Amino acid sequence: MTNAVRFLLNDEEITLTQFDPNLTVLHYLREIRQHSGSKEGCASGDCGACTVVLAELSENLQTLHYKSINACISFIGSLHGKQLITVEHLKPQACAANSSKPKQEQLHSVQQAFVDNHASQCGFCTPGFVMSSFALVKQKEQQKKQQQAQNSSAQNISRQDVEHALAGNLCRCTGYKSIIEAAISATNDVEVDKFSQNEQQTIASLQGINLAESLNLVSDNHHYFAPKSANELAQLLLEHPNATLVAGGTDLALLVTQQGKSFEPLVYLGNVAELKQLSQSKEQISIGAAVPYSQFTYLFEKPFPELAKMILRIGSTQIRNLGTLGGNIGNASPIGDMPPALIALSATMTLQKGANKRKIAVEDYFKDYKVTDLAESEFIKNITIPTLNENQQCKVYKISKRLDDDISAVLAAFCVELTPQAQSVASSTNNKPQIKSIKIAFGGMAAIPKRALLCEQALLGKTWQQSSIDAAKQALLKDFQPMSDVRASSEYRLMVAQNLLQKCFIELTNGVYDQKQVIATQVIDHA
Repeated sequence: MTNAVRFLLNDEEITLTQFDPNLTVLHYLREIRQHSGSKEGCASGDCGACTVVLAELSENLQTLHYKSINACISFIGSLHGKQLITVEHLKPQACAANSSKPKQEQLHSVQQAFVDNHASQCGFCTPGFVMSSFALVKQKEQQKKQQQAQNSSAQNISRQDVEHALAGNLCRCTGYKSIIEAAISATNDVEVDKFSQNEQQTIASLQGINLAESLNLVSDNHHYFAPKSANELAQLLLEHPNATLVAGGTDLALLVTQQGKSFEPLVYLGNVAELKQLSQSKEQISIGAAVPYSQFTYLFEKPFPELAKMILRIGSTQIRNLGTLGGNIGNASPIGDMPPALIALSATMTLQKGANKRKIAVEDYFKDYKVTDLAESEFIKNITIPTLNENQQCKVYKISKRLDDDISAVLAAFCVELTPQAQSVASSTNNKPQIKSIKIAFGGMAAIPKRALLCEQALLGKTWQQSSIDAAKQALLKDFQPMSDVRASSEYRLMVAQNLLQKCFIELTNGVYDQKQVIATQVIDHA
């Protein structure tokens, strides 16, 4: 067990033994280190002005993985064993011998792209845009190395890739045209920079930090833990039942930055091996509670494409690089985006207290507003999602005022199983499938993520047709009495819920469950 947080600030090794675990990375940079490049625009991870980049060792400890994060909602203890890169660290670069520019004017290629494309306006948000673009550049370099190793050609970064990477960065001056052009230019015209040149040195420096030991820091009445195993975490929580757990901290940190709260003791979950595990089989997907969205979303692309698309609208790239599935559930917000989908998909979760483990349905975890089934000293270990059978379809819809990086007003999830009708459709064009099973769950419609049980009952066993949907719409009005708030009125939410049921019906009727298409698909599959 070690009593110091160690990380690299650019190439400088930092050792912290005395600090407040509630200290954010942004506060550390600006107030303690006097690095003013990273800006504080919102203190809530919404504007991206504070964006910095982390370089972490891969699982085999031989390569680096770069990701952008919001410094304003990241706690300093989470930097242990990583390299922190800010906009100040991108320059200066050594000029080539034949360079016409003086050394002090040499910028990183990403910074130069922003200059060349006139992408900086008032300049307040520019460091964040530069760092998000820099992270994309480093990720492209990694992909290029992998493709070269596989003897495949590298693909240029598309405009859509850039827009996706910059969705968490806001500019309040004018449009984004020049910013996007600068980022495209930077990512498709990559130069070898000092980070690539020094990569082996950085890897060696990070390898020199003992990542195998747990952290246990006591300073000025502050206590900070970072256990390495689930059993160690379980013992810690038995000894400190009032401890606050933090993984990504994308919601917890807001209580610190915007409400001035302080958590003591603080237990960081990002180093717990069992909570970072992923597994996939034909029957199910299992996700450790501390795995960030950006590391598990790819698992959903084939079995749950609708859910994978929705996840890309949870926060921004910076948020998804930090936020975890266990945190989204454990936070027990009535507008959390993942719980309704997990409920509709009959997902379960493993909870652990001491040496005892139990499995419950995600649906049974939520009891009342911010009240859950989690016992004292118990924690979420993993979440398991069963895959769909060939007749099931999942639809997930998020309604928010802004397409990207916004909180849901309503989130609806439908898991529908229809009886296959391909064999008899040739003899009867009116033969319609029946609803064999159905689960419908909503977020934003009650104090907890909740199933629409009356709506389900109105549909179960019925024919998949408009009259059945109309009856189910009326049942929805009895399932929920949503509140009115700044995001939507009660009336709006009820109308949206009904319309999303109609949308699900239209899409499934004209899509996968179009009977002629089912036959065509079966012919292709058996060809």
